[in-house]
Amino acid sequence: MERDDLEIQPGFVIPAAELGWSASRSGGPGGQNVNKLSTRVSLRWNVAESVALDEARRVKLLGKLEARLTKSGELIVHVDSSRSQLDNRHEARRRLAEMVREALHVAKKRRPTKPTKGSKQRRLESKKQRSDTKKLRGRPRRDD
Repeated sequence: MERDDLEIQPGFVIPAAELGWSASRSGGPGGQNVNKLSTRVSLRWNVAESVALDEARRVKLLGKLEARLTKSGELIVHVDSSRSQLDNRHEARRRLAEMVREALHVAKKRRPTKPTKGSKQRRLESKKQRSDTKKLRGRPRRDD
């Protein structure tokens, strides 16, 4: 599985050679399993030096993921949600792909719309009704 390229989008694949793996011991409760086994997985991918990226994608990723990158431009994903190292490796690949996909996503441009004549009329009608309701809450006037 670690030898497989990571497909982000159709036409954009991160080569397996660019992904760096390391394993360490997980923290937290878990008894002997935590003390003996290295189940926490760290997945590293250098965005700044990746050959998989064209310049436009590289600039976009470096900008959007700036807070998550190291000084050398590496994106690191740590996973210790499972007690199985293999499961954590799968999860790390999924998270990395999702993170990159989200950063590369181009939001659809919003087209401003105008309120319809009917909606304007309904809004003014409800304001008038509310105003009348509040007027009735006051003290009775002498002329009433």
